[in-house]
Amino acid sequence: MLELARRGDWTALLEEKSCGLIDAERLRQLEAEVSLGHREQLRKIELLEQILALDAEIRTHLLTRRDELGRLILNSRRQRELNRTYRPAVGASIVYQAAERFDKGLP
Repeated sequence: MLELARRGDWTALLEEKSCGLIDAERLRQLEAEVSLGHREQLRKIELLEQILALDAEIRTHLLTRRDELGRLILNSRRQRELNRTYRPAVGASIVYQAAERFDKGLP
């Protein structure tokens, strides 16, 4: 998942994350049925720490992307506001033809 986040493949990351959540739930249910020994408990703790570290880095990439999308949305809104402000009114002439106004009656 970390590699997907690094590449910015958000669709694949979300699919992988969904599968990971399903797998985690299965493991939780299986663990309820089995008693882990001391060695297995230590291994489980080690794996969980690795998963949390990877999740933290993935989260950093996701937050960066969220901020980037937020800036794009803000810029888009500003662009729309500028277009509304500076767009000519309906029925108004876009180009002012000075020659038509001042050249009347000239040869």
